[in-house]
Amino acid sequence: MRPLLRLLYCTCALLLISPPLAGAQQSPSGTTAYTTFIRGNPVGREDVTVKSDATGLIVTSEGRLGDPANLTIRRVEFRYGPDDAPQSFELNGTSNGGELNIRTTVTGNLATTQSTQTGTTTQTINPKAVLHANGIVASYAALARRLGFVAPGSELRVYVVPQVEIGVRLINVQNERMQIGAEFLNARRYDLIFQNPGTNTAVTVTTGVDGNLLTVKIPSQGVDIVRVDLASATSRTSVHSNPGDEPVSIPATGFNIGATLTRPKSAATGARLPAVIILAGFGANDRDGYSVGIPVMGQLAGALANAGFLAVRYDKRGYGQSGGRSESATITDYADDARTVMRWLAERKDVDPKRIALIGDSDGGWVALLAASREKRFAAVATTGAPASSGAELVLELQKKNLDLLDLAPQERAKREALQKQIIAAVQSGKGLNDLPPDVRRSADTPWFQSVLNFAPAKVLKDVQQPLLIMHAALDHEVPVADAERLAGIAQKEGNSKSVELLIVKGVNHLLVPAVTGEIAEYGAITDRNLAMDVSSALTAWLTRTFAAIK
Repeated sequence: MRPLLRLLYCTCALLLISPPLAGAQQSPSGTTAYTTFIRGNPVGREDVTVKSDATGLIVTSEGRLGDPANLTIRRVEFRYGPDDAPQSFELNGTSNGGELNIRTTVTGNLATTQSTQTGTTTQTINPKAVLHANGIVASYAALARRLGFVAPGSELRVYVVPQVEIGVRLINVQNERMQIGAEFLNARRYDLIFQNPGTNTAVTVTTGVDGNLLTVKIPSQGVDIVRVDLASATSRTSVHSNPGDEPVSIPATGFNIGATLTRPKSAATGARLPAVIILAGFGANDRDGYSVGIPVMGQLAGALANAGFLAVRYDKRGYGQSGGRSESATITDYADDARTVMRWLAERKDVDPKRIALIGDSDGGWVALLAASREKRFAAVATTGAPASSGAELVLELQKKNLDLLDLAPQERAKREALQKQIIAAVQSGKGLNDLPPDVRRSADTPWFQSVLNFAPAKVLKDVQQPLLIMHAALDHEVPVADAERLAGIAQKEGNSKSVELLIVKGVNHLLVPAVTGEIAEYGAITDRNLAMDVSSALTAWLTRTFAAIK
């Protein structure tokens, strides 16, 4: 699910401005290995050692992060005193072949940094700040130890060496279980908002009950940091559970799709039930559509089951318990996966093959529309918060929104906008790719990015013949309400849908939960963390009417 498509615009840039590495297992020496994934593609490994005693906490590591950072860590060390006060940070390694040496010493509230890149700088910081270095998994290992002593709603101060001190707000803490094969590991999930200059970034840190780091997720950047033994396709995090949930494995071409089937409580024995396939947006790869501490797709499955529908949600290919290769997947591939799930449902004796619908959330609505346009056996399709722009237009829109948050000189802004347009033109045409910076080309010249740039929902809508519901949150500040009106207008004037309904839900934000302003900055202060009743009731009412008309 969210935040919408932020991983897309100028894809390479984000990877260099916020944290990275992951994947690991405990060895006798106390060292834990982590693998970092970007959109499911492993790009680095870091071996982290944590030592804690009466003198304080020391976290050390070594490892490597591939393109586009090309960072080799010969040794990194974070040192804290017994009172959690930061004492020092040291990094020795290389970045893109050049030497990288940074040493920060903290005395009271003064942090002095000596760096091969920036020289010597001194900044005033909070004397209890957590030290953070972009691209270093060990940063999160130290943060994980601190989170166990922080109350929800509180704010930590974090010093990003050697740049700036930021606030990190803890918005939610929840106990959960991680499944590894047939075994379960008790864990604790912390939902955080990193209050970076110009924008907020949602980050989820999961630890063991002992405070040791297990995973880090940065949905907006498609970044996952995972302990090695938790990175296999046999493992998944039990984020959300409904009473009627049943884990299933759905055969696809060359791999299996890990999914959850949610049954209605009161289904009559032998009855053939109407079924709904739920598709999360591009920023959420797990079946629960988890974002900012809210498993909205998991909650939606429960609401659909309560209304008498059999619901299916699944991990995207290459994630969780689903096989396949995520790094080469395209929007068409995701649509094909939805069609595979539909065919699997249609063969079940407890499903009515004439009444199988799709619900696509956010940019997952694109996948739902494409799947419905190619598979006429879908009985109905609904979108929630879907963009109306083409992929290329959307990337430029998102860049503009992010640039609006930054204090840039006109010349610098124009330079960035020009580069983004150059990237789009080169990827779409296949010409001029060699003129792009090497790291930009490696990140942008991919099947995934090509499929996004070339996607046009207006063209797809012309081939959608099923009844169509376009639902949108009135307080959506990620995808404007005007997009829903535009989609509905295209479908009504140029499309072939049997019926088109437009529904704007008041008092709800892009996450489909109750909100006051709907602004992204409000996400961290959300108190009602449940799918809005108006959303679930409207969806189930529309499905009931639509299915009733099918003979």
